[in-house]
Amino acid sequence: MNTLTIDIRRAEPYDAEAIAEVHDSAWRGAYTGIIPYQALGRMIGRRGPRWWANAIRRSATVLVIEIGGEIAGYATLGRNRARELAQEGEIYELYLRPEYQGVGLGRRLFQAARDMLEAHGLQGLVVWALEDNEPALAFYSGAGGRDIAEGVEVFEHRALRKLAFVWD
Repeated sequence: MNTLTIDIRRAEPYDAEAIAEVHDSAWRGAYTGIIPYQALGRMIGRRGPRWWANAIRRSATVLVIEIGGEIAGYATLGRNRARELAQEGEIYELYLRPEYQGVGLGRRLFQAARDMLEAHGLQGLVVWALEDNEPALAFYSGAGGRDIAEGVEVFEHRALRKLAFVWD
C-alpha cells in the first residue's frame, strides 16, 4: 500500500514552474465565463514561472500544498491592503488545481495561511472574492467568514463586483 503525504510549506524559487501551472489551471477553472476571455488570458500569461520565482525571491509569502511531492495548490498572503477594514491580515489568493478541489485541501491550506498570519502578529483576516465565483463564496462563508464589504474589479471595461469576507 502506498501512502501519500500532504505537506504545506513556504514556496521556494524552484517551485515557480509548478505554481505557474496551478495558477493557470485554477484560474481557467474558476474564471472562464466570468472574466472576459482575453483579459483572463493576459492575466494568466503575466504570471509565468519567472514572475513566480521573482515574487518568491522578493520575500512574498507564498505557501504551497503538496500531495505526494506534487504541488496541488498555493496561497499568497500578507498585510491587509484595504485600509478601511480593521483586519490586519489578508489572504490575497488561494487556489488548487481543479482535480484537487472538494476534498478538504483548501481548508487545510486556508488554515495554514491563517496560522502564518497570526504567527506574524497580524490580527483578523480579510479575503476578497468575485461575486460571480460561487464556489469561492460558498467556501469562505462555509469557513465562517462574514461578508462585510464590497468593491469592484474592472476587466476589459467590464465591472465585476467583489465581496470581502472577514474573520476577527
